[in-house]
Amino acid sequence: MSAQPSRQETLPQPTPTTSPATVRVFASPTSWIESDAVTQCHQVAALDGMIHVAAMPDLHPGKGAPIGAAMSSTLLYPHLVGSDIGCGIAVFPIRLKRVVPERLAARFPDLDRALCPDRDADDPAWAVVDGDVPAGHVEGLGTVGRGNHFVELARIGAVTEAGHADRLGLTPDDLVLVVHSGSRGLGEQILRAHTAVHGAGPAPDPDAYLARHDAAVRWGSLNRRLLAARVAYALGAEPAAPVVDQCHNLVEVRDGRYLHRKGAAPGDGRDVLVAGTRGTHSYLVAAHAGPDANHSVAHGAGRKMSRADALRRGRAKHTVEELRRTPVGSLVVCGDRQLLFEEAPTAYKRIEQVIADLVDHDLATPVATTVPLVTYKTPDAASRPDPRDRRLRRGRS
Repeated sequence: MSAQPSRQETLPQPTPTTSPATVRVFASPTSWIESDAVTQCHQVAALDGMIHVAAMPDLHPGKGAPIGAAMSSTLLYPHLVGSDIGCGIAVFPIRLKRVVPERLAARFPDLDRALCPDRDADDPAWAVVDGDVPAGHVEGLGTVGRGNHFVELARIGAVTEAGHADRLGLTPDDLVLVVHSGSRGLGEQILRAHTAVHGAGPAPDPDAYLARHDAAVRWGSLNRRLLAARVAYALGAEPAAPVVDQCHNLVEVRDGRYLHRKGAAPGDGRDVLVAGTRGTHSYLVAAHAGPDANHSVAHGAGRKMSRADALRRGRAKHTVEELRRTPVGSLVVCGDRQLLFEEAPTAYKRIEQVIADLVDHDLATPVATTVPLVTYKTPDAASRPDPRDRRLRRGRS
């Protein structure tokens, strides 16, 4: 399914409202929801033009706006989407003859190294680029990024909706690549251009913002395809088209309103991969969320610790070696030790509780689980090129 938003409506000039919007949190009383995140939802609800804020069970505080929320308004607020416009998760089938995680982990390419049109013109991954690169933005192409972004080789685990899984062409023990990445700097440029003039205020020319925004959404989707192709070729496989590709950082024009999603996936009849952690299952779900949830579902487990807390607690509790082998037996490729602790499975909520909340609120139906085998974050230090190599320095774009 396409991650590109549609522009089927022309909105009338909005009339700002003064009364706070409604807020609804789709989580059980036992779910881990920080009060600061709920406070942010109410702060957003007080913005001019805001109509309804739907908070998902993976809700947690963000910079200026909650993460894990869908927010509808008569005004378009770029800061509610944030800088990583087009961030999303895609699932690609992959066929491998032999699966030995230790060997496959060593074969992952350096996804910190961008594909340069001149230097890497003969790279077969370029075949997935159909037409021009959106916005002409070639910087960072084929890179995964930092934070919670990743590329993961996984297998299909338990299938709970066989008919739906068959429609996607997935059966137990099939292999997939799960790619979580965004617009790699393009979205940040777009947000900075707005905030430099208007701060956290609404976009005075929504159509102009949306034109740039839509290019970043297309860029993010293309980059996920490039990442999957690079990994597939490195592992000795042929790239495949995604069976799922949903963006969870975007603005959608719907029912005469602007629907902002920040860490919330489209839930109106879409197939969505709700990411767990590198040490737990993820869940492929059939989403069927209605207007109360702003037609949205959770996009992942959601953080329960800040990065600073995860780093401090992780260093006291775990060694680097322990974090490279997860509780489900998978391997983590990550040469950045600080990131390894910041993204530890214990820093996140229980994905099972997030899925249970989606089911209990009739927002989604689980279809299958994915079980991680190798999760790539950054190249291991041993595989990084030597910066003293003059040939490599000359070849960098």
